[in-house]
Amino acid sequence: MALGGGTFIVQNKELPGAYINFVSAAQANAALSDRGVATMPLTLDWGPDGRIFEVTNGDFQKNSLEIFGYDYTHEKLKGLRDLFLNANTLYAYKLNSSGTKATSEIAEALYGGVRGNDINISVSKNADNDALFDVVTKVGGTIVDEQTVTDMSGLKDNGFVKWKNEYELAESPGINLAGGDNGSVTGTEYQKYLDAAEAYSFNTMGAVVTDDSTKGLFAAYVKRLRDECGVKFQLVLYDYKKADYMGVISVKNKAAGEGVQGAELVYWVTGASAGCAVNKSLQNTVYNGEYGIEKDYTQTELKKAITDGEFVFHRVGSDIRVLEDINTMTTVTPEQGDVFKDNQTVRVIDQIGNDIAVLFNTKYLGIMPNDNPGRVSLWADIVAHHRQLESIRAIENFSDTDVIVEQGDTKKAVVVKDYVTVVNAMSKLYMTVTVA
Repeated sequence: MALGGGTFIVQNKELPGAYINFVSAAQANAALSDRGVATMPLTLDWGPDGRIFEVTNGDFQKNSLEIFGYDYTHEKLKGLRDLFLNANTLYAYKLNSSGTKATSEIAEALYGGVRGNDINISVSKNADNDALFDVVTKVGGTIVDEQTVTDMSGLKDNGFVKWKNEYELAESPGINLAGGDNGSVTGTEYQKYLDAAEAYSFNTMGAVVTDDSTKGLFAAYVKRLRDECGVKFQLVLYDYKKADYMGVISVKNKAAGEGVQGAELVYWVTGASAGCAVNKSLQNTVYNGEYGIEKDYTQTELKKAITDGEFVFHRVGSDIRVLEDINTMTTVTPEQGDVFKDNQTVRVIDQIGNDIAVLFNTKYLGIMPNDNPGRVSLWADIVAHHRQLESIRAIENFSDTDVIVEQGDTKKAVVVKDYVTVVNAMSKLYMTVTVA
């Protein structure tokens, strides 16, 4: 990270930046940024290698064939359809970047992966001018490109192939590309993804993995970025309750069905968590995705899941619903109590942390003098930001006096003390009815 960030114990930071602590209250332009941004590393049959690429919900629906190699309705895109039920944007990364590109005498696939083997090129004489050739590119039988040229030099690379100029055009009913493979995925590829993800801003990261060593790598990553770098997001994993951390959500249920590995519900939870508004909760939300779910738990098992910090789906009539919108945090301290177990609370504090850090780093850092008018300006921006949170009922009982901005221990340091009360969705009804 170019700027410092994270939590602090004493005012001894060396890098410029915003250092923000969130603690529990003792017991007895400031605009809100949008949510809906997710990131995931994926094993793909098609796509760019070695870099993160952005896909919007609209892109996915309209251009999935070019982006991922398959039509939107294809079975292989089921997980991404689950994700985009709630996410607006995905920062995707193709893990299997060591794959081989399919090739033929006329063209080479743009990307490595087995989907390149489904590319077919046909060459025919033009019906109106036999000095011209019609060159048609198909993927899985779908026409994706048509060009009319005199020779190879006139062909322009398309979204699926690069042409081989040394080939001499001649009529051919169909030239199939072959030799494409997906390659393998190693721990090194996961680390490359995590390194690349540090340059992006997102609300939720998801990883569809089943081995504890890889889960541990991701959990350590989110903890480091949240606590040391000030990058506020949550991570969704399958069956990793031992993280015991507010930044990690552990999905208890196993995905069911033919050909699934069990962790695929991470897609839906990642998208739903990213897309959930700062003033909302996923509690009692209906699962509307495409995977089968192992969800038959007893009341005792459901109670234990909550105690253990597990995000669990359960049956309510004919619906499958989220029981509690919680993270894996089970160990509380005087500084961070039970309220931090709730993901709605985490969304609020992440909104504050990210928004105020961006505000400070763009409007104040190195620009605004650290005098009383400068600190009053920062105070006013933080108050305005919190008023917006209060207006959408994300926080309550906020007062201007809850924000205090003072000079720190050095001439360049600013210290902010901020008190907020997070609003959570209704969860339990205790009702007494007196009957005469």
